[in-house]
Amino acid sequence: MFDALIIGGGAAGMQCALILGSAKHTVYGKDKKTGIIMHQKASHLQSALLNNVLGIAPGTTGMDILEQGKQHLAEQYPHVTQIEKEKVTALSGQAGNFVVKTNKTEHKARIIVVALGYTDLFRIEGLNEYLIPHRLSPPEKNRKQLQNTDHLVKEGIYVAGTLAGWRSQFAIAAGSGAQVATDVLTLWNDGKHTKVHDKI
Repeated sequence: MFDALIIGGGAAGMQCALILGSAKHTVYGKDKKTGIIMHQKASHLQSALLNNVLGIAPGTTGMDILEQGKQHLAEQYPHVTQIEKEKVTALSGQAGNFVVKTNKTEHKARIIVVALGYTDLFRIEGLNEYLIPHRLSPPEKNRKQLQNTDHLVKEGIYVAGTLAGWRSQFAIAAGSGAQVATDVLTLWNDGKHTKVHDKI
């Protein structure tokens, strides 16, 4: 049973995982089990060139970020389980007891974070009912988002990145993933607003 399971290994998903992983030294996060299903094939980072992102060297490609992000997560927070080569097909259950079905197996989780792209190819049974047209994309592109309020789709299910209704910009997607992570940390901290900072 994962305390939090992130679906999607792009900018939003990996940023969310990094922050949840960094809470390992806190009282409220030390015993939490986090996982991330590293589905990256549909990530818009596959074709990105990042010249305008603070802290990232110009000329860095999205493919670099996808690979370096996995290494960063593995080296800094090895307790976060990276699940490779699985695609989610269905989600059922309720807060505290979700079942995530993939093309290979099933996973159980108390909290779900959906951080997939906003294409019209989104197909996860149990979430399709929340799909609506993307609020910040041209209608002719047929982009989708999950209906949500401040990233919350329904109790226990969060959405981050473009699928939450944000624009397809690396910094925005990563920031959305960070926001969701701190929402989850706040929930783990008995509702007391929190974030995790490392200091020199």
